[in-house]
Amino acid sequence: MSFNTFGHVFRVTTWGESHGPALGATVDGCPPGVPLTEADIQPWLDKRKPGTSKFTTQRREEDAVRILSGTFEGVTTGTPIQLMIENTDQRSKDYGDIAQSFRPGHADITYHQKYGVRDYRGGGRSSARETAARVAAGGVARAVLAQQAPDLSITGYMVQMGPRGIERSRFDAGQIPQNPFWCPDPVAAADWAVYLDELRLSHNSVGAVIEVVADGVPPGLGAPLYAKLDSELASAMMSINAVKGVEIGEGMAAAALTGVENADEIRMGEDGPEYLSNHAGGILGGISTGQPVVVRFAVKPTSSILTPRQTITSGGAEIDLVTKGRHDPCVGIRAVPVGEAMMACVLLDQMLLDRAQTGGRRGRIG
Repeated sequence: MSFNTFGHVFRVTTWGESHGPALGATVDGCPPGVPLTEADIQPWLDKRKPGTSKFTTQRREEDAVRILSGTFEGVTTGTPIQLMIENTDQRSKDYGDIAQSFRPGHADITYHQKYGVRDYRGGGRSSARETAARVAAGGVARAVLAQQAPDLSITGYMVQMGPRGIERSRFDAGQIPQNPFWCPDPVAAADWAVYLDELRLSHNSVGAVIEVVADGVPPGLGAPLYAKLDSELASAMMSINAVKGVEIGEGMAAAALTGVENADEIRMGEDGPEYLSNHAGGILGGISTGQPVVVRFAVKPTSSILTPRQTITSGGAEIDLVTKGRHDPCVGIRAVPVGEAMMACVLLDQMLLDRAQTGGRRGRIG
């Protein structure tokens, strides 16, 4: 099993390689009758595409999506939706030097150990380019959510670059699309620009932390044990290339809290329960509470850098390797729309699962 598919009811299979002719996704389980055209998906891909600033890879890809099946006269039919994005700016010659050697910190060595063969051109399936297919599938999920949960919104942003985090007191959602880092803190964004430029010019890279928040999530999504909403989200985010850590709500910081501090106290409001805090990140016992769902994930530094690193060849020789080509000095920048897409896919999948099990049944309060 190669496990290129995720989801239970809303199922997404991604396909294609970084330097192949195209990549894309097959989306199965999409409800029929949802308005959907390429124009509904393209804006999300435009957020992720490379070459948008000096702080991302200078590979020039339009990432224009084509819908090959699953729609008729502008609406979904309930049959599989095939999405395709052509690769138009490959420079495979940049990777000739690593055909027989392994980039430290990259998946080259593990792919070789597992399969005995690997596509060294940009990393093949291990390349962050695979995430374009996820964003396209997320565009389909968003279209369905817009119809079935119109009050639900998903927003991602960067909260940390390397050791430099945002100041929460300066959080301004209006700033997120105003800088190349999707940063809600204008002071931090200006600092990051100088910091990343220095790293980029010194042939280095850096990691980042992304936060994704879903507002308007109805209570009752998820399951108590093996399909917990938080475990499904953690799995989805961890599957993104270069992600090394995921947390929900307070996450690892919850270990430093007392029970008095951590418990999200509840009062009765005019429209139902109201929580006085959200340390749980909108999920209790694997089930959504109706509060904002908050997920953070950590992205490691880009492994492909121009600074020489010690490694070995497939023949076992020890060498110093410089990775040529066009690479993100901070791949976390373009991970923001990817995290949003995975949030959309998981929430829609959980909504469809809940509908199948409970039919929308809910316990009364008050």
